[in-house]
Amino acid sequence: MNPPVFTTLTLSLADHVTEVRLNRPDRSNALNEAMWQEIRQAFDWIDATPAARVAVLAGEGRNFCAGIDLAMLAGVQQRIADPDGARSREALRRLILDLQDCLSSLERCRKPVLAAIQGACVGGALDLVTCCDMRYVAPDAIFSIKEIDIGMVADVGTLQRLPRLIGDGMARELAYTGRHVDAEEAVRLGLANRIFGSPEALTAGVREIALAIAGKSPLATRGLKEVMNYSRDHSVADGLNYVATWNAAMLLSADLGECLAAQREKRAANFAD
Repeated sequence: MNPPVFTTLTLSLADHVTEVRLNRPDRSNALNEAMWQEIRQAFDWIDATPAARVAVLAGEGRNFCAGIDLAMLAGVQQRIADPDGARSREALRRLILDLQDCLSSLERCRKPVLAAIQGACVGGALDLVTCCDMRYVAPDAIFSIKEIDIGMVADVGTLQRLPRLIGDGMARELAYTGRHVDAEEAVRLGLANRIFGSPEALTAGVREIALAIAGKSPLATRGLKEVMNYSRDHSVADGLNYVATWNAAMLLSADLGECLAAQREKRAANFAD
């Protein structure tokens, strides 16, 4: 299946790894209306495409993403205008929920999503990368919850997901102050997994990790994401019960047999998508 063509993203698939690149470098990949929708379309496609086992999310140019395009933000009032104030506020709520869903498509995608981040990753971009499974950075990466500096509450995921990554107290500090977090601090806090020495090393290193994941059992990898996301949002007892049910259905698979045969025969395993 050929990857779809977008106006604000580029998407390619090779060796079971899909690369999604934000592609508005002249605007630091700011999230305009088309990009929000195309992000969801891209990750829905990845989820539905068997050959796509892993996804890498990156940004073209100097910066990963400068957050929401301010032109889009400025147009919100006109977009939701209605003589009835209640209907206008209902329209705004539905717009926010739709933008949340665009980013949640990364979390909903059954395939692992790895973010490769250079330069600015601020505002809505931080909402975006907190939806990823892992985040890797170049030395110049900068993170910030910028919404406080334009007088608004971040509303598309950072306040819900970031505390689970770095702890509640530190997430509150960043939300209240809007201060910058550099690459080294991001790793110390647990926001980023690893720093690579340059943007070029970041691209190569993240692809190497993605290829390693793509070589594992696709069924087991999808199960890991499902069970770990569920367990994050539920009690330990609920998570244990869920994984027991999952493995009751999925454990005795062709992939298990292939892994055992490959180990016995001292060869690389070969899995169906």
